[in-house]
Amino acid sequence: MEAKPSDSFSVDAGEPTGGGLAGKLWFPRGLSGSVAKEWFERRRLAIRPWAGFVDQRKFSKPRNFGELCQRVVRNLDTYQSNYTFIFLGLILYCIISSPLLLVALAVFVGAFYIIHLKSLESKLVVFGRELTGAHQMGLAGAVSLPVFWLAGAGTAVFWVLGATLAVIGSHAAFHELEGANIEELTMEPV
Repeated sequence: MEAKPSDSFSVDAGEPTGGGLAGKLWFPRGLSGSVAKEWFERRRLAIRPWAGFVDQRKFSKPRNFGELCQRVVRNLDTYQSNYTFIFLGLILYCIISSPLLLVALAVFVGAFYIIHLKSLESKLVVFGRELTGAHQMGLAGAVSLPVFWLAGAGTAVFWVLGATLAVIGSHAAFHELEGANIEELTMEPV
């Protein structure tokens, strides 16, 4: 199977194909296993110690709305990587607790992969127009939409977003700022 020059899944001559699962599958340009691995590694290295993150002695009620806003902004900046892993953990919990979601994701990935393989053999033309990568993704989504609907993916998305906002929002609001970060928030009249 020869890849088309304009194909976003083709491998350039200078790009390493790599080993493992990422080297055997075709990923869109810019979305490779190494990019994901690098992002994950940067996030992992930026994690603040979990012991300080959950230390109950560092939680208190903010004195006023200004302090609450200051805590939220600073804690979101300070604990960004910790919050990212909490979000990923909630997604993982949601998928594990509802295996039908995993099936729906597999159907989506499988549909996209089959459509992509068909497009490598010959141009996919629907109603006289060639399908681009975005159109292929949309077609895969349309094919797998009934499975996502049956799996309750909409409910799962809103559950994850709600749980994330509740957990991260309450931590950011009630976790005291570190000694060096405490400054009085001054509000100017408008």
